Amino acid sequence: MSWQPTASFDALRLRARLNATIRGFFAERGVTEVETPAMSVAGNTDPNIASFALEFSGRTDGAPRTRWLRTSPEFPLKRLLAAGFGDCYELGRVFRDGEAGGRHNPEFTMLEWYRLGWDHRRLAAETAELVQAALALVGRGARLQTIGYHELYRQRLGVDPATADEAALRAALGDVEIDPCGLGRDDWLDLLMTHRLQPSFDAGTLLAVIDYPASQCALARIRDGRGSADGVAVAERFELYLGPLELANGYHELADSDEQRRRFQRDQAVRTARGQTVAPIDERLLDALASGLPPCAGVALGVDRLLMAMVGTGRIADVLAFDFARA
Repeated sequence: MSWQPTASFDALRLRARLNATIRGFFAERGVTEVETPAMSVAGNTDPNIASFALEFSGRTDGAPRTRWLRTSPEFPLKRLLAAGFGDCYELGRVFRDGEAGGRHNPEFTMLEWYRLGWDHRRLAAETAELVQAALALVGRGARLQTIGYHELYRQRLGVDPATADEAALRAALGDVEIDPCGLGRDDWLDLLMTHRLQPSFDAGTLLAVIDYPASQCALARIRDGRGSADGVAVAERFELYLGPLELANGYHELADSDEQRRRFQRDQAVRTARGQTVAPIDERLLDALASGLPPCAGVALGVDRLLMAMVGTGRIADVLAFDFARA
């Protein structure tokens, strides 16, 4: 019956307990919960993320009528940091177009937080502590293991992501067949992660993969290779996996307004080349960065993904009161 909830009552009560655990976790650490807008005049420029847009029918006093539903609360949270607010987090709904299926819902719950004076390594450890506190609610545990991105590929696939050409990366996929049309080097690296590496991750381990290729910097700082063993520049970024399930993505945050604009413009060029909708750049974020973003690290964690791991299901519908099909 389509009016019935998709999740069990036990799963819904577990979500409530998880939310309380999250809030208690941050209260103990002096990190303040905030609420920021779900609609913005700017959108996400990331070519791999599609935003919902809507038209406002009321008075705008010359402001754009088109508003974009947030794909994360990142930009307004950074504006708060630049204004001097301090460590903060938001637990709430975000929206992504075109993402509906077994593991995805167009609206889902994201936890995002920022720590002043921290780098991505320290934040990866705290993210693991939060996940461990969540798993304890269902009597589970998981040990943390940290590994560099380049080391992971070299150890488990025998390829060096810094030097291997596309042919070597495609060969490392083995019998996985992928249409190569339009794919670049980073696409092949991502496919190796999702098709060869993630499925082999140990279910009882929280794996923090750190220091990504500089070409996959997103909103992270880039550290040059001077002084490192291999001399390779890396993005100060991490992703946290529980077994094969990706839970969180974090950065030692970029604070350079000019570099951030260049990255936004690069994203827009890719979107234009692909025939995708091009959303406006967030000028208010760039102004905030120009005014001075304090050194910090930030991370976004998928709460529904975490609940799926806690419940032991591969279906996001099992942890939502009503999924997209029944909304």
